[in-house]
This record gives sequence, structure tokens and C-alpha cells, in this order.
Amino acid sequence: MKNIKKYYFLLTINILSIISCSHNNSQNIQNGPLIDKNVNSVTQWRGQNRNGIYNETGLLKKWDENGPKLIWSREGIGKGYSSVIIVENTVFTSGIQENQDALIALDLNGNIKWTKPIGRSWEESFPESRCTPTYDNGKLYAVSGAGEIACFEAKDGKRLWGFDASGKFGTTFGEWGISESLLIVDDKVIFTPCGNKTTMVALDKNTGETIWQTETLSDKNAYSSPILIERGGKKMVVNVSGNYTFGVDAHTGKMLWKHDLKQYTKEDGGDINCNTPLYSDGCIFITSGYNDAGLMFSLSESGDSLTLKWRNDTLDTHHGNVVLVDGYIYGSNWINNGNGKWVCLDWNSGKTRYETKWKNKGSIIANDGLLYCYEEKNGNIALVKADPNAFEVISSFEVPFGKGPYWSHPVICDGRLYVRHEDVLMVYNIKG
Repeated sequence: MKNIKKYYFLLTINILSIISCSHNNSQNIQNGPLIDKNVNSVTQWRGQNRNGIYNETGLLKKWDENGPKLIWSREGIGKGYSSVIIVENTVFTSGIQENQDALIALDLNGNIKWTKPIGRSWEESFPESRCTPTYDNGKLYAVSGAGEIACFEAKDGKRLWGFDASGKFGTTFGEWGISESLLIVDDKVIFTPCGNKTTMVALDKNTGETIWQTETLSDKNAYSSPILIERGGKKMVVNVSGNYTFGVDAHTGKMLWKHDLKQYTKEDGGDINCNTPLYSDGCIFITSGYNDAGLMFSLSESGDSLTLKWRNDTLDTHHGNVVLVDGYIYGSNWINNGNGKWVCLDWNSGKTRYETKWKNKGSIIANDGLLYCYEEKNGNIALVKADPNAFEVISSFEVPFGKGPYWSHPVICDGRLYVRHEDVLMVYNIKG
């Protein structure tokens, strides 16, 4: 009889234990973020093609009144305006820590996995980090605001190589140092130091040794990241400097063409080029703030000459970049450093479709026919239909954490919206 009672007692304890474990697991799943083992990846600045377009389906078409659900936020990643990349179940970004630009790795729950120094930060105007790291084949590549380049193992942050690239190649700095996110092309790391020695260089991605360096345009650096295009049967790297846009043969380093942008600048304009060139179907769009014109160029079929197709004086984007959706360019313009409107242009003709006031100018990305606009003054994020007839906000909310200007560009990955505000990273659930 005692053995039977003991048996039922132990059976009851086991059943209660199973129920308890099941209940606790259910609570963890409901209250904690769900991590999908088959996570999508974003390996570089502004998405896989550096054009601000993300290609996910099944995302929310409208947000709740207070915005999408905040999954987690993480303070203390270091002051910076750089964006994030997401790969190998890890979020990577850069931030200032003890006067150094640092590479930070977080897991998908927001826990910091490791932090490693990249190099000296920019010590003058706006010293916060601005380089978004680039991922390739298990390795990370990043450059500091003072121009020190380094390569790391993505899994643990082990430093593989690094050196003062701006010092080696004689960078002529602009007022805000280096703001470039490195580009990987085959076995090369592409960097745009500018100066009197060279304009663009290619480094061996495994060793950091110089593969080629271009002729010099004798110009200062801009604050733009290069893009890779294919034209005339060859791979070409396109970027801007302080006064030029130019194209370089990715294999040889030969300067294929260069075009002086100063001829289009108004008297009260400037040579501060902060936006990544936008390419589609043989045409390159260049935009800059400070009353500079938005310029569309046609690239010859051979890929060795550039001609102006049209100019538009309405869309002079400060540093929030632009996106191309279904034949229309969307972005914000510059009225002054503290103000700007939202603009749509026809890609083919350059005709202005609208210029609309909403909060303030800012950065923009797009996904599945929707625009995600992150204004820089108060941190409002709007979900807007990509419609050339009107800028109409479907939903909006204000990010709650962080200090200073809202200059980072949002990122979409695996149904999540990643939003940075200086030393805080916030992640929102935007799955439908």
C-alpha cells in the first residue's frame, strides 16, 4: 500500500513538473522575442544593393496608434549615427567608446556579445561613429572616422588585420572626417580616401595589402559610400568626392570617367556630398544638400562616358539618401540645416511630382511599395505609400529613447525594423 501511495505521489509530482515547465516555456515564448533559425541577412549599408530597398513580404501595411510593438531596446552601444547589419544571428554596428570607433556585436535578443576597437575616431565636428560595417564570408570590415581600416572575424571579433588607411594614402579630409561604409568586390575592399596621392583604392580583403589605387582627382573626400554596377561588360565602382562623381574599373583601378559637379552648383551651394549614388538601367542619380541640384546622368553603353540627362532643383537631399520605387525617386530636400520637405521626382524626366511638408527632412528606405521615413529632428517614423501623386502618411510613431539628432538610417530584416538613436538601438516587430 505504501509503495502504491509513493508511486502515485511521484507520478503527481512529475505531472505537475511537466505542466510547470510547459507553462514557463509558454510564458518565455509569449514575452520574449521569437528567434527564427532561418533569419534573413543584411550584409552592408542600406541593404543588399546599397539602394535602401528591402525585399521582404508579409509585413504590416498599417501600424497601431502607438506604432509597431517594441521587441527590445539596448542602451550603451556607443554614440554613433551608423546603421546596423544583421547576419549569422547577430546584429553588428559601430559606436564611439573611449575615443575609438568600436565594432559592436549583439545577439537577436539585444545582448552585447563582444566589442572591439576599429581605430581612432574623428575628433572634430560631430565625432560620433558613422561607418556601417560590411560583412563578407565570415568577416567584418569597418573604417573609423579618422580613416583607420580593420578586418575582424564575425564570430568572435578577432582582429585579423588593420592599419591607418587615410595616413597611408594621404586623405584630404573634409570637415566631418570619414563617413564611408566599405564595399566588397570579389577579393577586394574598396575605400575612397581622396587627396593628392589617389582617389580610390582596392585592398586585399584577406591581408589588407594594396591591390590597386586610382589616379588622383586632387580633391577632398566626401561623406558617401561607393556602389558596384555592371556596364559595358565590366564591373565598375561609382562614388563621389567633394567636387566629382567618377567611375572606376573594379578589376584594374582605371578611372573610366569623371565628371565635375561644381559646374551645377549654385553660388550659395556647397561641395558636401553625403548621399550614395543611385543607379538603375544605365542612369546614375546624384543628389546633395545646400541648394545643389539633383542630377541625372546617362552612362554610355560602353561604360566609359557620362552625360547629363536632366537636373532638378527641388530635390537636394542633405544626407538621408533617396530610394527608387516603380519609376519614381523619393526622398527629402534641404531648406536649411534644420528643415526640409519630402519630395517625389519622375526618374525618366526629372519632373517634380510633389514637395510636401511633414515634420522635417530625414532618411528613407522602402519595402514592398511602402516608404519608411525617419525624420531627424524629433524621431518620428512614418509609413507612407509610395505614390507619386501624394505624400500621405498611413501610420507614424515617435521613437522613445536616445539623445541628439536622428541621423541613422533604419534597417528591415526578418520582419523587424531596426532603429538607432545615437547610443540606443530599438527593434520593432513589423511582421503582418
